[in-house]
Amino acid sequence: MANHDNEMRRYSDADLNMFKELINSKLEVARKELSRLSEQLKNSNANGTDDTAGGYRNIDDGSETLEKEQLGIMAMRSKKFVENLENALTRISNKTYGICRVTGNLIPKERLMAVPHATLSIEAKNNQYK
Repeated sequence: MANHDNEMRRYSDADLNMFKELINSKLEVARKELSRLSEQLKNSNANGTDDTAGGYRNIDDGSETLEKEQLGIMAMRSKKFVENLENALTRISNKTYGICRVTGNLIPKERLMAVPHATLSIEAKNNQYK
């Protein structure tokens, strides 16, 4: 395959700018969510009553632990989403955004609009599980 063909196998600068705007708006929301979750986690740890509870342990202790675990999982997912979006911005800068890392083909715009941090085409994603 000639080098010229590879030049044709990427999104235009106009398309990349459109995706950049989409990703930046999603990134702003995701960072706020991560900050909110992190703050909740910090506050849930600081509001414990272990030092004043005496010898009591009640049913609520278990639900508090479960809530902290769920907050932690949500915060980790949110952090990963932020990282994925930031990585997508890097790919835009490198002009490699929207290229399937398995097939080398362009990922359809519709998929990237729905999942802007996607690095695999649907075909490559489906083959991953075979």
